[in-house]
This record gives sequence, C-alpha cells and structure tokens, in this order.
Amino acid sequence: MIFRELPPAWRLPLLLMAMASLLAGVLGGLARLAVDVPVAAQLRAGGHGALMVAGFFGTVISLERAVALHRFWPYLAPLSAGLGGIAFLAQGPWWLPPALFCLAGGLLFAASLAVYRQLPALFTFTLLLGAGAWLAGNIAWLLTQDIGVAALFWMGFLVLTIAGERLELTRFLPPQALGKKIFIALLATICLAATLIPLAPEIGSQLLAGAFLVLAGWLLRYDIARRTVRQSGLTRFVAVCLLAGYGWLAVGGALGALGAFTPGHPWRDAALHAIFVGFVFSMVIGHAPIIFPAVMRVKIPYHPFFYLPLLALHASLLLRGAGSFGDTWAWRQAGAILNALSLALFVLTILVSVARGAYNRKPIV
Repeated sequence: MIFRELPPAWRLPLLLMAMASLLAGVLGGLARLAVDVPVAAQLRAGGHGALMVAGFFGTVISLERAVALHRFWPYLAPLSAGLGGIAFLAQGPWWLPPALFCLAGGLLFAASLAVYRQLPALFTFTLLLGAGAWLAGNIAWLLTQDIGVAALFWMGFLVLTIAGERLELTRFLPPQALGKKIFIALLATICLAATLIPLAPEIGSQLLAGAFLVLAGWLLRYDIARRTVRQSGLTRFVAVCLLAGYGWLAVGGALGALGAFTPGHPWRDAALHAIFVGFVFSMVIGHAPIIFPAVMRVKIPYHPFFYLPLLALHASLLLRGAGSFGDTWAWRQAGAILNALSLALFVLTILVSVARGAYNRKPIV
C-alpha cells in the first residue's frame, strides 16, 4: 500500500505535538517574567522562543505545506518539528531539538522548492525564502548552542510566510507594477539584512526592522483586506484580524528600527512581542477558521464571539507594551498573563466551534 497523502485523522498527533509546544512555550514565557507556573515549565523557560516558533509554528506551517502538496514525504517535516518540541520538553541531549528542527527546516525548504517548481511565482518564492530563514535560524542555534541568535531568523520565517500567503491572495487584486517592484525590493532588503545579522548584528537587525516597517505599509496598501473589511461575517472578521496585525508589524518594525531588536534593549520585549504576538497571532486567529477545516476536514462555523479573543489579545498586548515603555514590571506581567489567557480563550473558541460544526454537520466543500 502506497500512501500518497496522510489521512486527516493521522494528522491529529502532529497537531497535538504542536499544541504541547505551544502550551509549554506560553508557560515558559510567563516564567521568564517571574510569573508562578509549574516547575516543569520553569525549567524550560529558556526555550520559550524555540517552543513557540520552531515547535509550534514550525509544525503547523509544515503541516499546512504538506497538505497542499498532496504527497507523503512532506509530512516528515511537521513530524520532525513536532518531535523536536517533544525532545526539548523531555530534556534530552541539548543537540537533539535543534538537530530535529534543522531536519524539519530542510524538509520544509524542499517542500517549498517543490511548490515553487510547480508554480513559479513571486508568492511561492517568498514562501521559499521564509522556509530558508527558518532553516538558517535552526542551523545557527545548532552551531552556536545559543537560541537567541536564531530569534531574528525565526521572525523572518514567520513574516515572510505570512507575507507570501497574503501575496497569493492579492492575485485576485493584482498590485500595481510599482507595488510589485517595492515588494521585490523588500525581499532583497530582508535577504541583505539576514546576511548582515551574523556579521554586524546591530546594523542587520535595524535594516531588517526597517524592511518589516515598509512591508507593513505595503500590506496595508495592497492587501485585499482593505476591501473585504467592508463585507460581513467571517470575511470581515478575517480582514479585521489582518489589518490589526499589520498595525502591530508596523509597531514592531518601528521599534526595531530604533534599535529595540538588540538584546538588552529596554523595548526589546515590546518590539519582539508586537511581531511574534500582535502580528503573527492576529494572522493565526484570522486564518484558523479557514485553514483548520482544510487541514483536519472539520467545519468551523463563524460566530461573532470570534472577536472576543482577538480584542483580548490586542488589549493585553497594549498593556504589556505600556509596561515596557514605562518600565513597569507589574504591567508587563499582567499583560503577559492576559496574553496567555487570550490564547487559551482562542483555542477554546475553536474547539467549541468545531463541536458546533459537528453538531450541525454538513458536507464540507
């Protein structure tokens, strides 16, 4: 028997491994802010970023790419990423998690290259660059044994992946020739910044941040969300998530351009979480009702309640950012705790919606 594709039910263990990394990553982040969490989470606080980006996002993005390819081998990428997160939680040899994440990054890069060869286009090339950024960050971690050196590469992975997926949808609203040239120039700038980061970290990180700031403006200008936000229901909800996320990308880019990506900078927490939480999780909340049904073959009916975790996430992030700017530790702690509760509310909302969809079962087109 030859598997051409992994059946939806077999994808569930991959998602569960990703969720384990997400839970441990969130608790580890709280531990870094001296919030009282279980001892097991405190011991893994140093891997907060690795669990969130490589363990969680690496698994789910690789899974989404594998589903799109309709082949079996690309599923080895989310499997490797999921096992990398588990290896980190199990406190195995230090080299095992980054080695598994390197394998996952290499497989995702190969899968993205296959997508690009099937459909050579600017958006598939952007997705390929995103996969390359993840692989580069994982290799940097493996070679240096320092998770911190991978942070900006991982940020590039998520930003480029989201930008590529949004660019794909602008095919229905083709950007002007000038817009396309600006986007290509941004890709070149991001690649240059990534090259500079190991050689001149301050210059490279500020250049990368500047590119993200301009990219936020590009997305606000050319994304189809500017038009779909005038519609209703799920379409409007997704557009609101996107536009709000672009705002956070601009905030993070602006802070980074001022030097906030530099380790030890007083605004570093605000800058990193503006992008990793404000931008990235806005995209997750907005796209989950679309992507999750495609991956797991379940139905998630829209409900206005979807806005509640979104609003909670943004309000708590504002509080956390205010704590960073005002050097108020209690505000940062409270913001981080509310960030975590917002994500828990989002997951609960999705699970309830899946149950609603199953109760009102209809064939999924």
